[in-house]
Amino acid sequence: MNKKLGLAVAGALVAFSSAANAGITIPAGDWTVDIGGNVNAFYTHTSGSGVTANTNSVQTGLLPAALGIGAKTRQNDLDVAFQFSLFTGVNASSADNLHNSGSSAVSNGGLGYNSLNIRQAFMSVGDASWGTVKFGRDLGTFGSDAILSDMTLLGVGAGGTGNGGSSTLGRIGSGYLYADWVAQIQYSTPNWNGFQAQGAVREGLGQLDNNNMGFDGKVSYSFAANDVTGKVWVSGITQKIQNGTAAAPKERTAEAWDIGGKVAYEGAELVGYYYAGKNMDSGIGTFIASSTSTSALGDNDNSGGYVQATYKLPTIGTKIGASWGTSIIKSAGQDAEREAWIVGAYHPLTKSVNLVAEYNYLEATPATSGAKTEQKTVSLGAIMFF
Repeated sequence: MNKKLGLAVAGALVAFSSAANAGITIPAGDWTVDIGGNVNAFYTHTSGSGVTANTNSVQTGLLPAALGIGAKTRQNDLDVAFQFSLFTGVNASSADNLHNSGSSAVSNGGLGYNSLNIRQAFMSVGDASWGTVKFGRDLGTFGSDAILSDMTLLGVGAGGTGNGGSSTLGRIGSGYLYADWVAQIQYSTPNWNGFQAQGAVREGLGQLDNNNMGFDGKVSYSFAANDVTGKVWVSGITQKIQNGTAAAPKERTAEAWDIGGKVAYEGAELVGYYYAGKNMDSGIGTFIASSTSTSALGDNDNSGGYVQATYKLPTIGTKIGASWGTSIIKSAGQDAEREAWIVGAYHPLTKSVNLVAEYNYLEATPATSGAKTEQKTVSLGAIMFF
C-alpha cells in the first residue's frame, strides 16, 4: 500500500521525491500491512504588526507529525484496503485541554500536552477495471491538489506564531481553501491513460440541523512526454451553511470551483492555481462554521490563487522554491485579503530526512477594521518520513 499518511504525504513525496521512502511493509497472511509516517519540528520566529510581540517557538509545521497504519489484500476479485492515520503536534500548546485547565499559561507549562487528531479512518473496495469506492474519513476532493502541490507541506509557511494548534497554515487562506478531512463516500474512476474523475457525497459542515449533505468532485489529467511531466485538474464543491436555531435554521449556499496545473522538467517545476466561489472562507481559508446567532447570514464572494516555482539543484539535490498567493473575501462592499510571499529551501540530508528553511511574509487586511497587518515568519527545522 505504501500510503504512509495517505494522500497528504503521498503528495508531499511526489513534490519532493528526495524524501521518499518505501515505508515499513509487513506480510500478514493474506494481507500486506504498511506502517509509515513523519516526525517534524521547526524553530519559528514571527514578528510584525500582526502579532502583539515577537514570538519564538519550537513547533510542528503544516504537516503534523503522524503515524499511519494501513493494509491491503485481494478478496473475491476485489482490492480491499483500510487506512488509519494519527496526527499530532510536538509543542505543549497544541490546542488541547487534557489536564482540564482553561488557562493557557498552565497548559503551556510543565503539564502541557499536545493534541491527537485522527484525520484518516477509511476503507476502500475496488478493481482496476471499474474503479474504487472509499468509505470513511479522508482528505476532501475539492482543493486537495492545491494543498498537495504546496511546497510548504514540508515546512511551515504562515501561522508559525507558537500560539496553539498541531499544525501551521502553510499557504491555506493565502492562495487556496483548506480541503479539510471529512466523512465521505467517494468514487474514483480507473485511470484512463492519464484521465481520472472523482465524486463524493460528504458530511455537511457548518450545519445546525444536520439536514444537508455536501458534494464535491474532480476531473484530472496526468501526462508524461520525454522529460516533461505534469497534471491539470478542475474540481468543484457545493453544500449549505446555516445559522439561527436548529428548529428554524437560516441557510445559504456555499460553493466553489477551481482550476490548476503543474509541469516539471529536469528538476524545475511550476504550479499555477485559481479558485472562485461564495460563502466558503471563514477568513483564514477554513470553512465557515454554523452559528447560533439570530442575525441573517450575508453572502460573500471568495476568490484567490497562487503561483509557485521550484528547482532542484543538480548534484546536491537541494530544492529551492518561491511562491506568491492571495485569498480575497468580498462582502457588502468590504474586501478582506490575505497575501503571502514565501521562499524556501529543502535539502535531503538522507533519503528520509529533509532540512528545511523558509521565510514567509503575510499581509492581511480584514474587512471589519480595514487595518492592514503584517507577519514575517522565519522557520528552520527538519522533517523525516519513514
